[in-house]
Amino acid sequence: MSNAHSAGVRSGLLLLLLPLQAASVAGLGLLVTGPLARRWPLSVEDGVNRALADRRETLVTAVSAGMSRLAATESIVTLTLVAVLALLLVPGVPRVRRWRNAAFLAGSVAAQSAVFLLVTVVVGRARPDVPHLDAAPPTSSFPSGHVGAATALFGGLAVLAAGRLSGARRALVVGLLLLVPTAVAVSRVYRGMHHPSDVVVGLLNGGCTLLVMAYALFWSTPGTRTSTGLPAPRTRPDDTGAAHTATRIPTAAPAGPGRTVVVRHPHGCDDGTAARVRALLRGHGCTDQVWTSTTAEEPAGALAARVAEADTALVVVCGGDGTVRACADVLSGGGIPLAIVPCGTGNLLARNLRLPADPDTALREALAGTTVGIDLGRIHGDGLAPTRFTVMAGAGFDAAMVRDASARLKRRLGWAAYVLSALRHLGDPRMRLSVRLDGGAPLERRARMVVLGNVGSLQGGLPLLPDARPDSGRLEVVLLDPRGVAGWLAAARHLLTRPATRASGPRLTGGQDRRAARGALEYFSAERIDLRFARPQPRELDGDAFAAGTRLTAEVEPGALRVCLPVRGPAEPVAAAGPVRAADGAEEPGGARVTARPPARTGRPDGVR
Repeated sequence: MSNAHSAGVRSGLLLLLLPLQAASVAGLGLLVTGPLARRWPLSVEDGVNRALADRRETLVTAVSAGMSRLAATESIVTLTLVAVLALLLVPGVPRVRRWRNAAFLAGSVAAQSAVFLLVTVVVGRARPDVPHLDAAPPTSSFPSGHVGAATALFGGLAVLAAGRLSGARRALVVGLLLLVPTAVAVSRVYRGMHHPSDVVVGLLNGGCTLLVMAYALFWSTPGTRTSTGLPAPRTRPDDTGAAHTATRIPTAAPAGPGRTVVVRHPHGCDDGTAARVRALLRGHGCTDQVWTSTTAEEPAGALAARVAEADTALVVVCGGDGTVRACADVLSGGGIPLAIVPCGTGNLLARNLRLPADPDTALREALAGTTVGIDLGRIHGDGLAPTRFTVMAGAGFDAAMVRDASARLKRRLGWAAYVLSALRHLGDPRMRLSVRLDGGAPLERRARMVVLGNVGSLQGGLPLLPDARPDSGRLEVVLLDPRGVAGWLAAARHLLTRPATRASGPRLTGGQDRRAARGALEYFSAERIDLRFARPQPRELDGDAFAAGTRLTAEVEPGALRVCLPVRGPAEPVAAAGPVRAADGAEEPGGARVTARPPARTGRPDGVR
């Protein structure tokens, strides 16, 4: 589900911001050309254009001509293609990241251009009444297309440079790149092609487009970490002595002797990454390594057989959330620690556990860190054999989008490949379903999708399930049911502007609900969730699509999976964290006795409690 939600829920919501951006810019243009036209500072714009036209000099005119040509359509298209090709060929960068960087830059330029063209259809503004030094295109003067395109291209390059460079070199390169759109804006006014307000809005249009694209692809909401690497637990009035906020006592990450089994997804983990993983493990003392590759028929490879045939000290998973889910299903309750090397599309479990995004760094820090017990969700339904999930499970819109996404585009573009699939399903009818929490009375609802979560944040830190924690002993539920464009916008605004966790208020218990975004979102919390659908609905777990069905039943398995996590900062005090649960179920100071871990398993589950 991680891939699904990062690609679908989040991407679908973010896509709605671009029409909203176009509408906002168009509305601003109607104000500039209408009731505000004779108000300051717009009333002095003609004077600014005339003053610049009267003071033109040969050298400045030549420089402005070069800047204007640099931002012309032909130049922008050519430079964008060259930059995209260069990004795809950058050495030493994982393939998925190369495609993502290229998609960010090309998408920013294309989206800005689309917004610009939509606005010019609505807003008609004549160019300044001064001699023009360039041929005037047949489009409106508002906003400046040259400036918007330059902002999207050179500003996008600045974003990528800021993430790759450091120190004085980063400041110099980023500064020079950001000077280009400003120089283009001044040049366009100087050459009589635009009013000052046209270029200001062009800068804003390009900047807003970059903000949407960068937030969608790169940015994460920072969060504090305890010494175990988990997000710091929430503190609420009802949390005193409550087991649902407990963290687990960490133990040292394993180091040889003992076998290390490495599960490799052949597409996500390329040969270079695999070689570095081997070297890192050898350097940590893991010399007895057994590697197994995943297939469509065996999503965990031969992990169950390898664990059963010899004493295993550590399992390393090189893949995405689907591969991690399959391996967690095998290891649940067995006590063998799992180290995650994020090589997938969404990597949402790794993100929610605050693991570094770089595969090498994630493994290095995990091996030097601690092992922590986290919860799993155990789920089954009609046509769905009992299995487990680590991130989220869902049905409806998001599952249909996951099912119909192109595998080829997923390999090339990552989560962005889900956008086209999401667009196909925006008009799908709402589903009728009943929700039963912890054996309570069924709640009848209509929704476009339902999501059950063990963790709560999507890519970019988007808090879809703000109460979810991987060590809470509960599962969180959200129903998404926006009505029309206003409902989608309300849901998008709520998710994009809220903090990653709720600051206060009692935690939901079975049978309670909380509505948000004008009813477009509804939240529940429970240890067991039973879902019944009036008609068969597509279903998915951690980004993998499963057959449609009419039933889903999920339960939480507290502390069922041991995960290697980096050590971050000082240890969290017991008083702040609530009762602390050890991995073996012993009673710890300040906390209640914890149920013993499930029995060790070496194969897939044979039933659900």
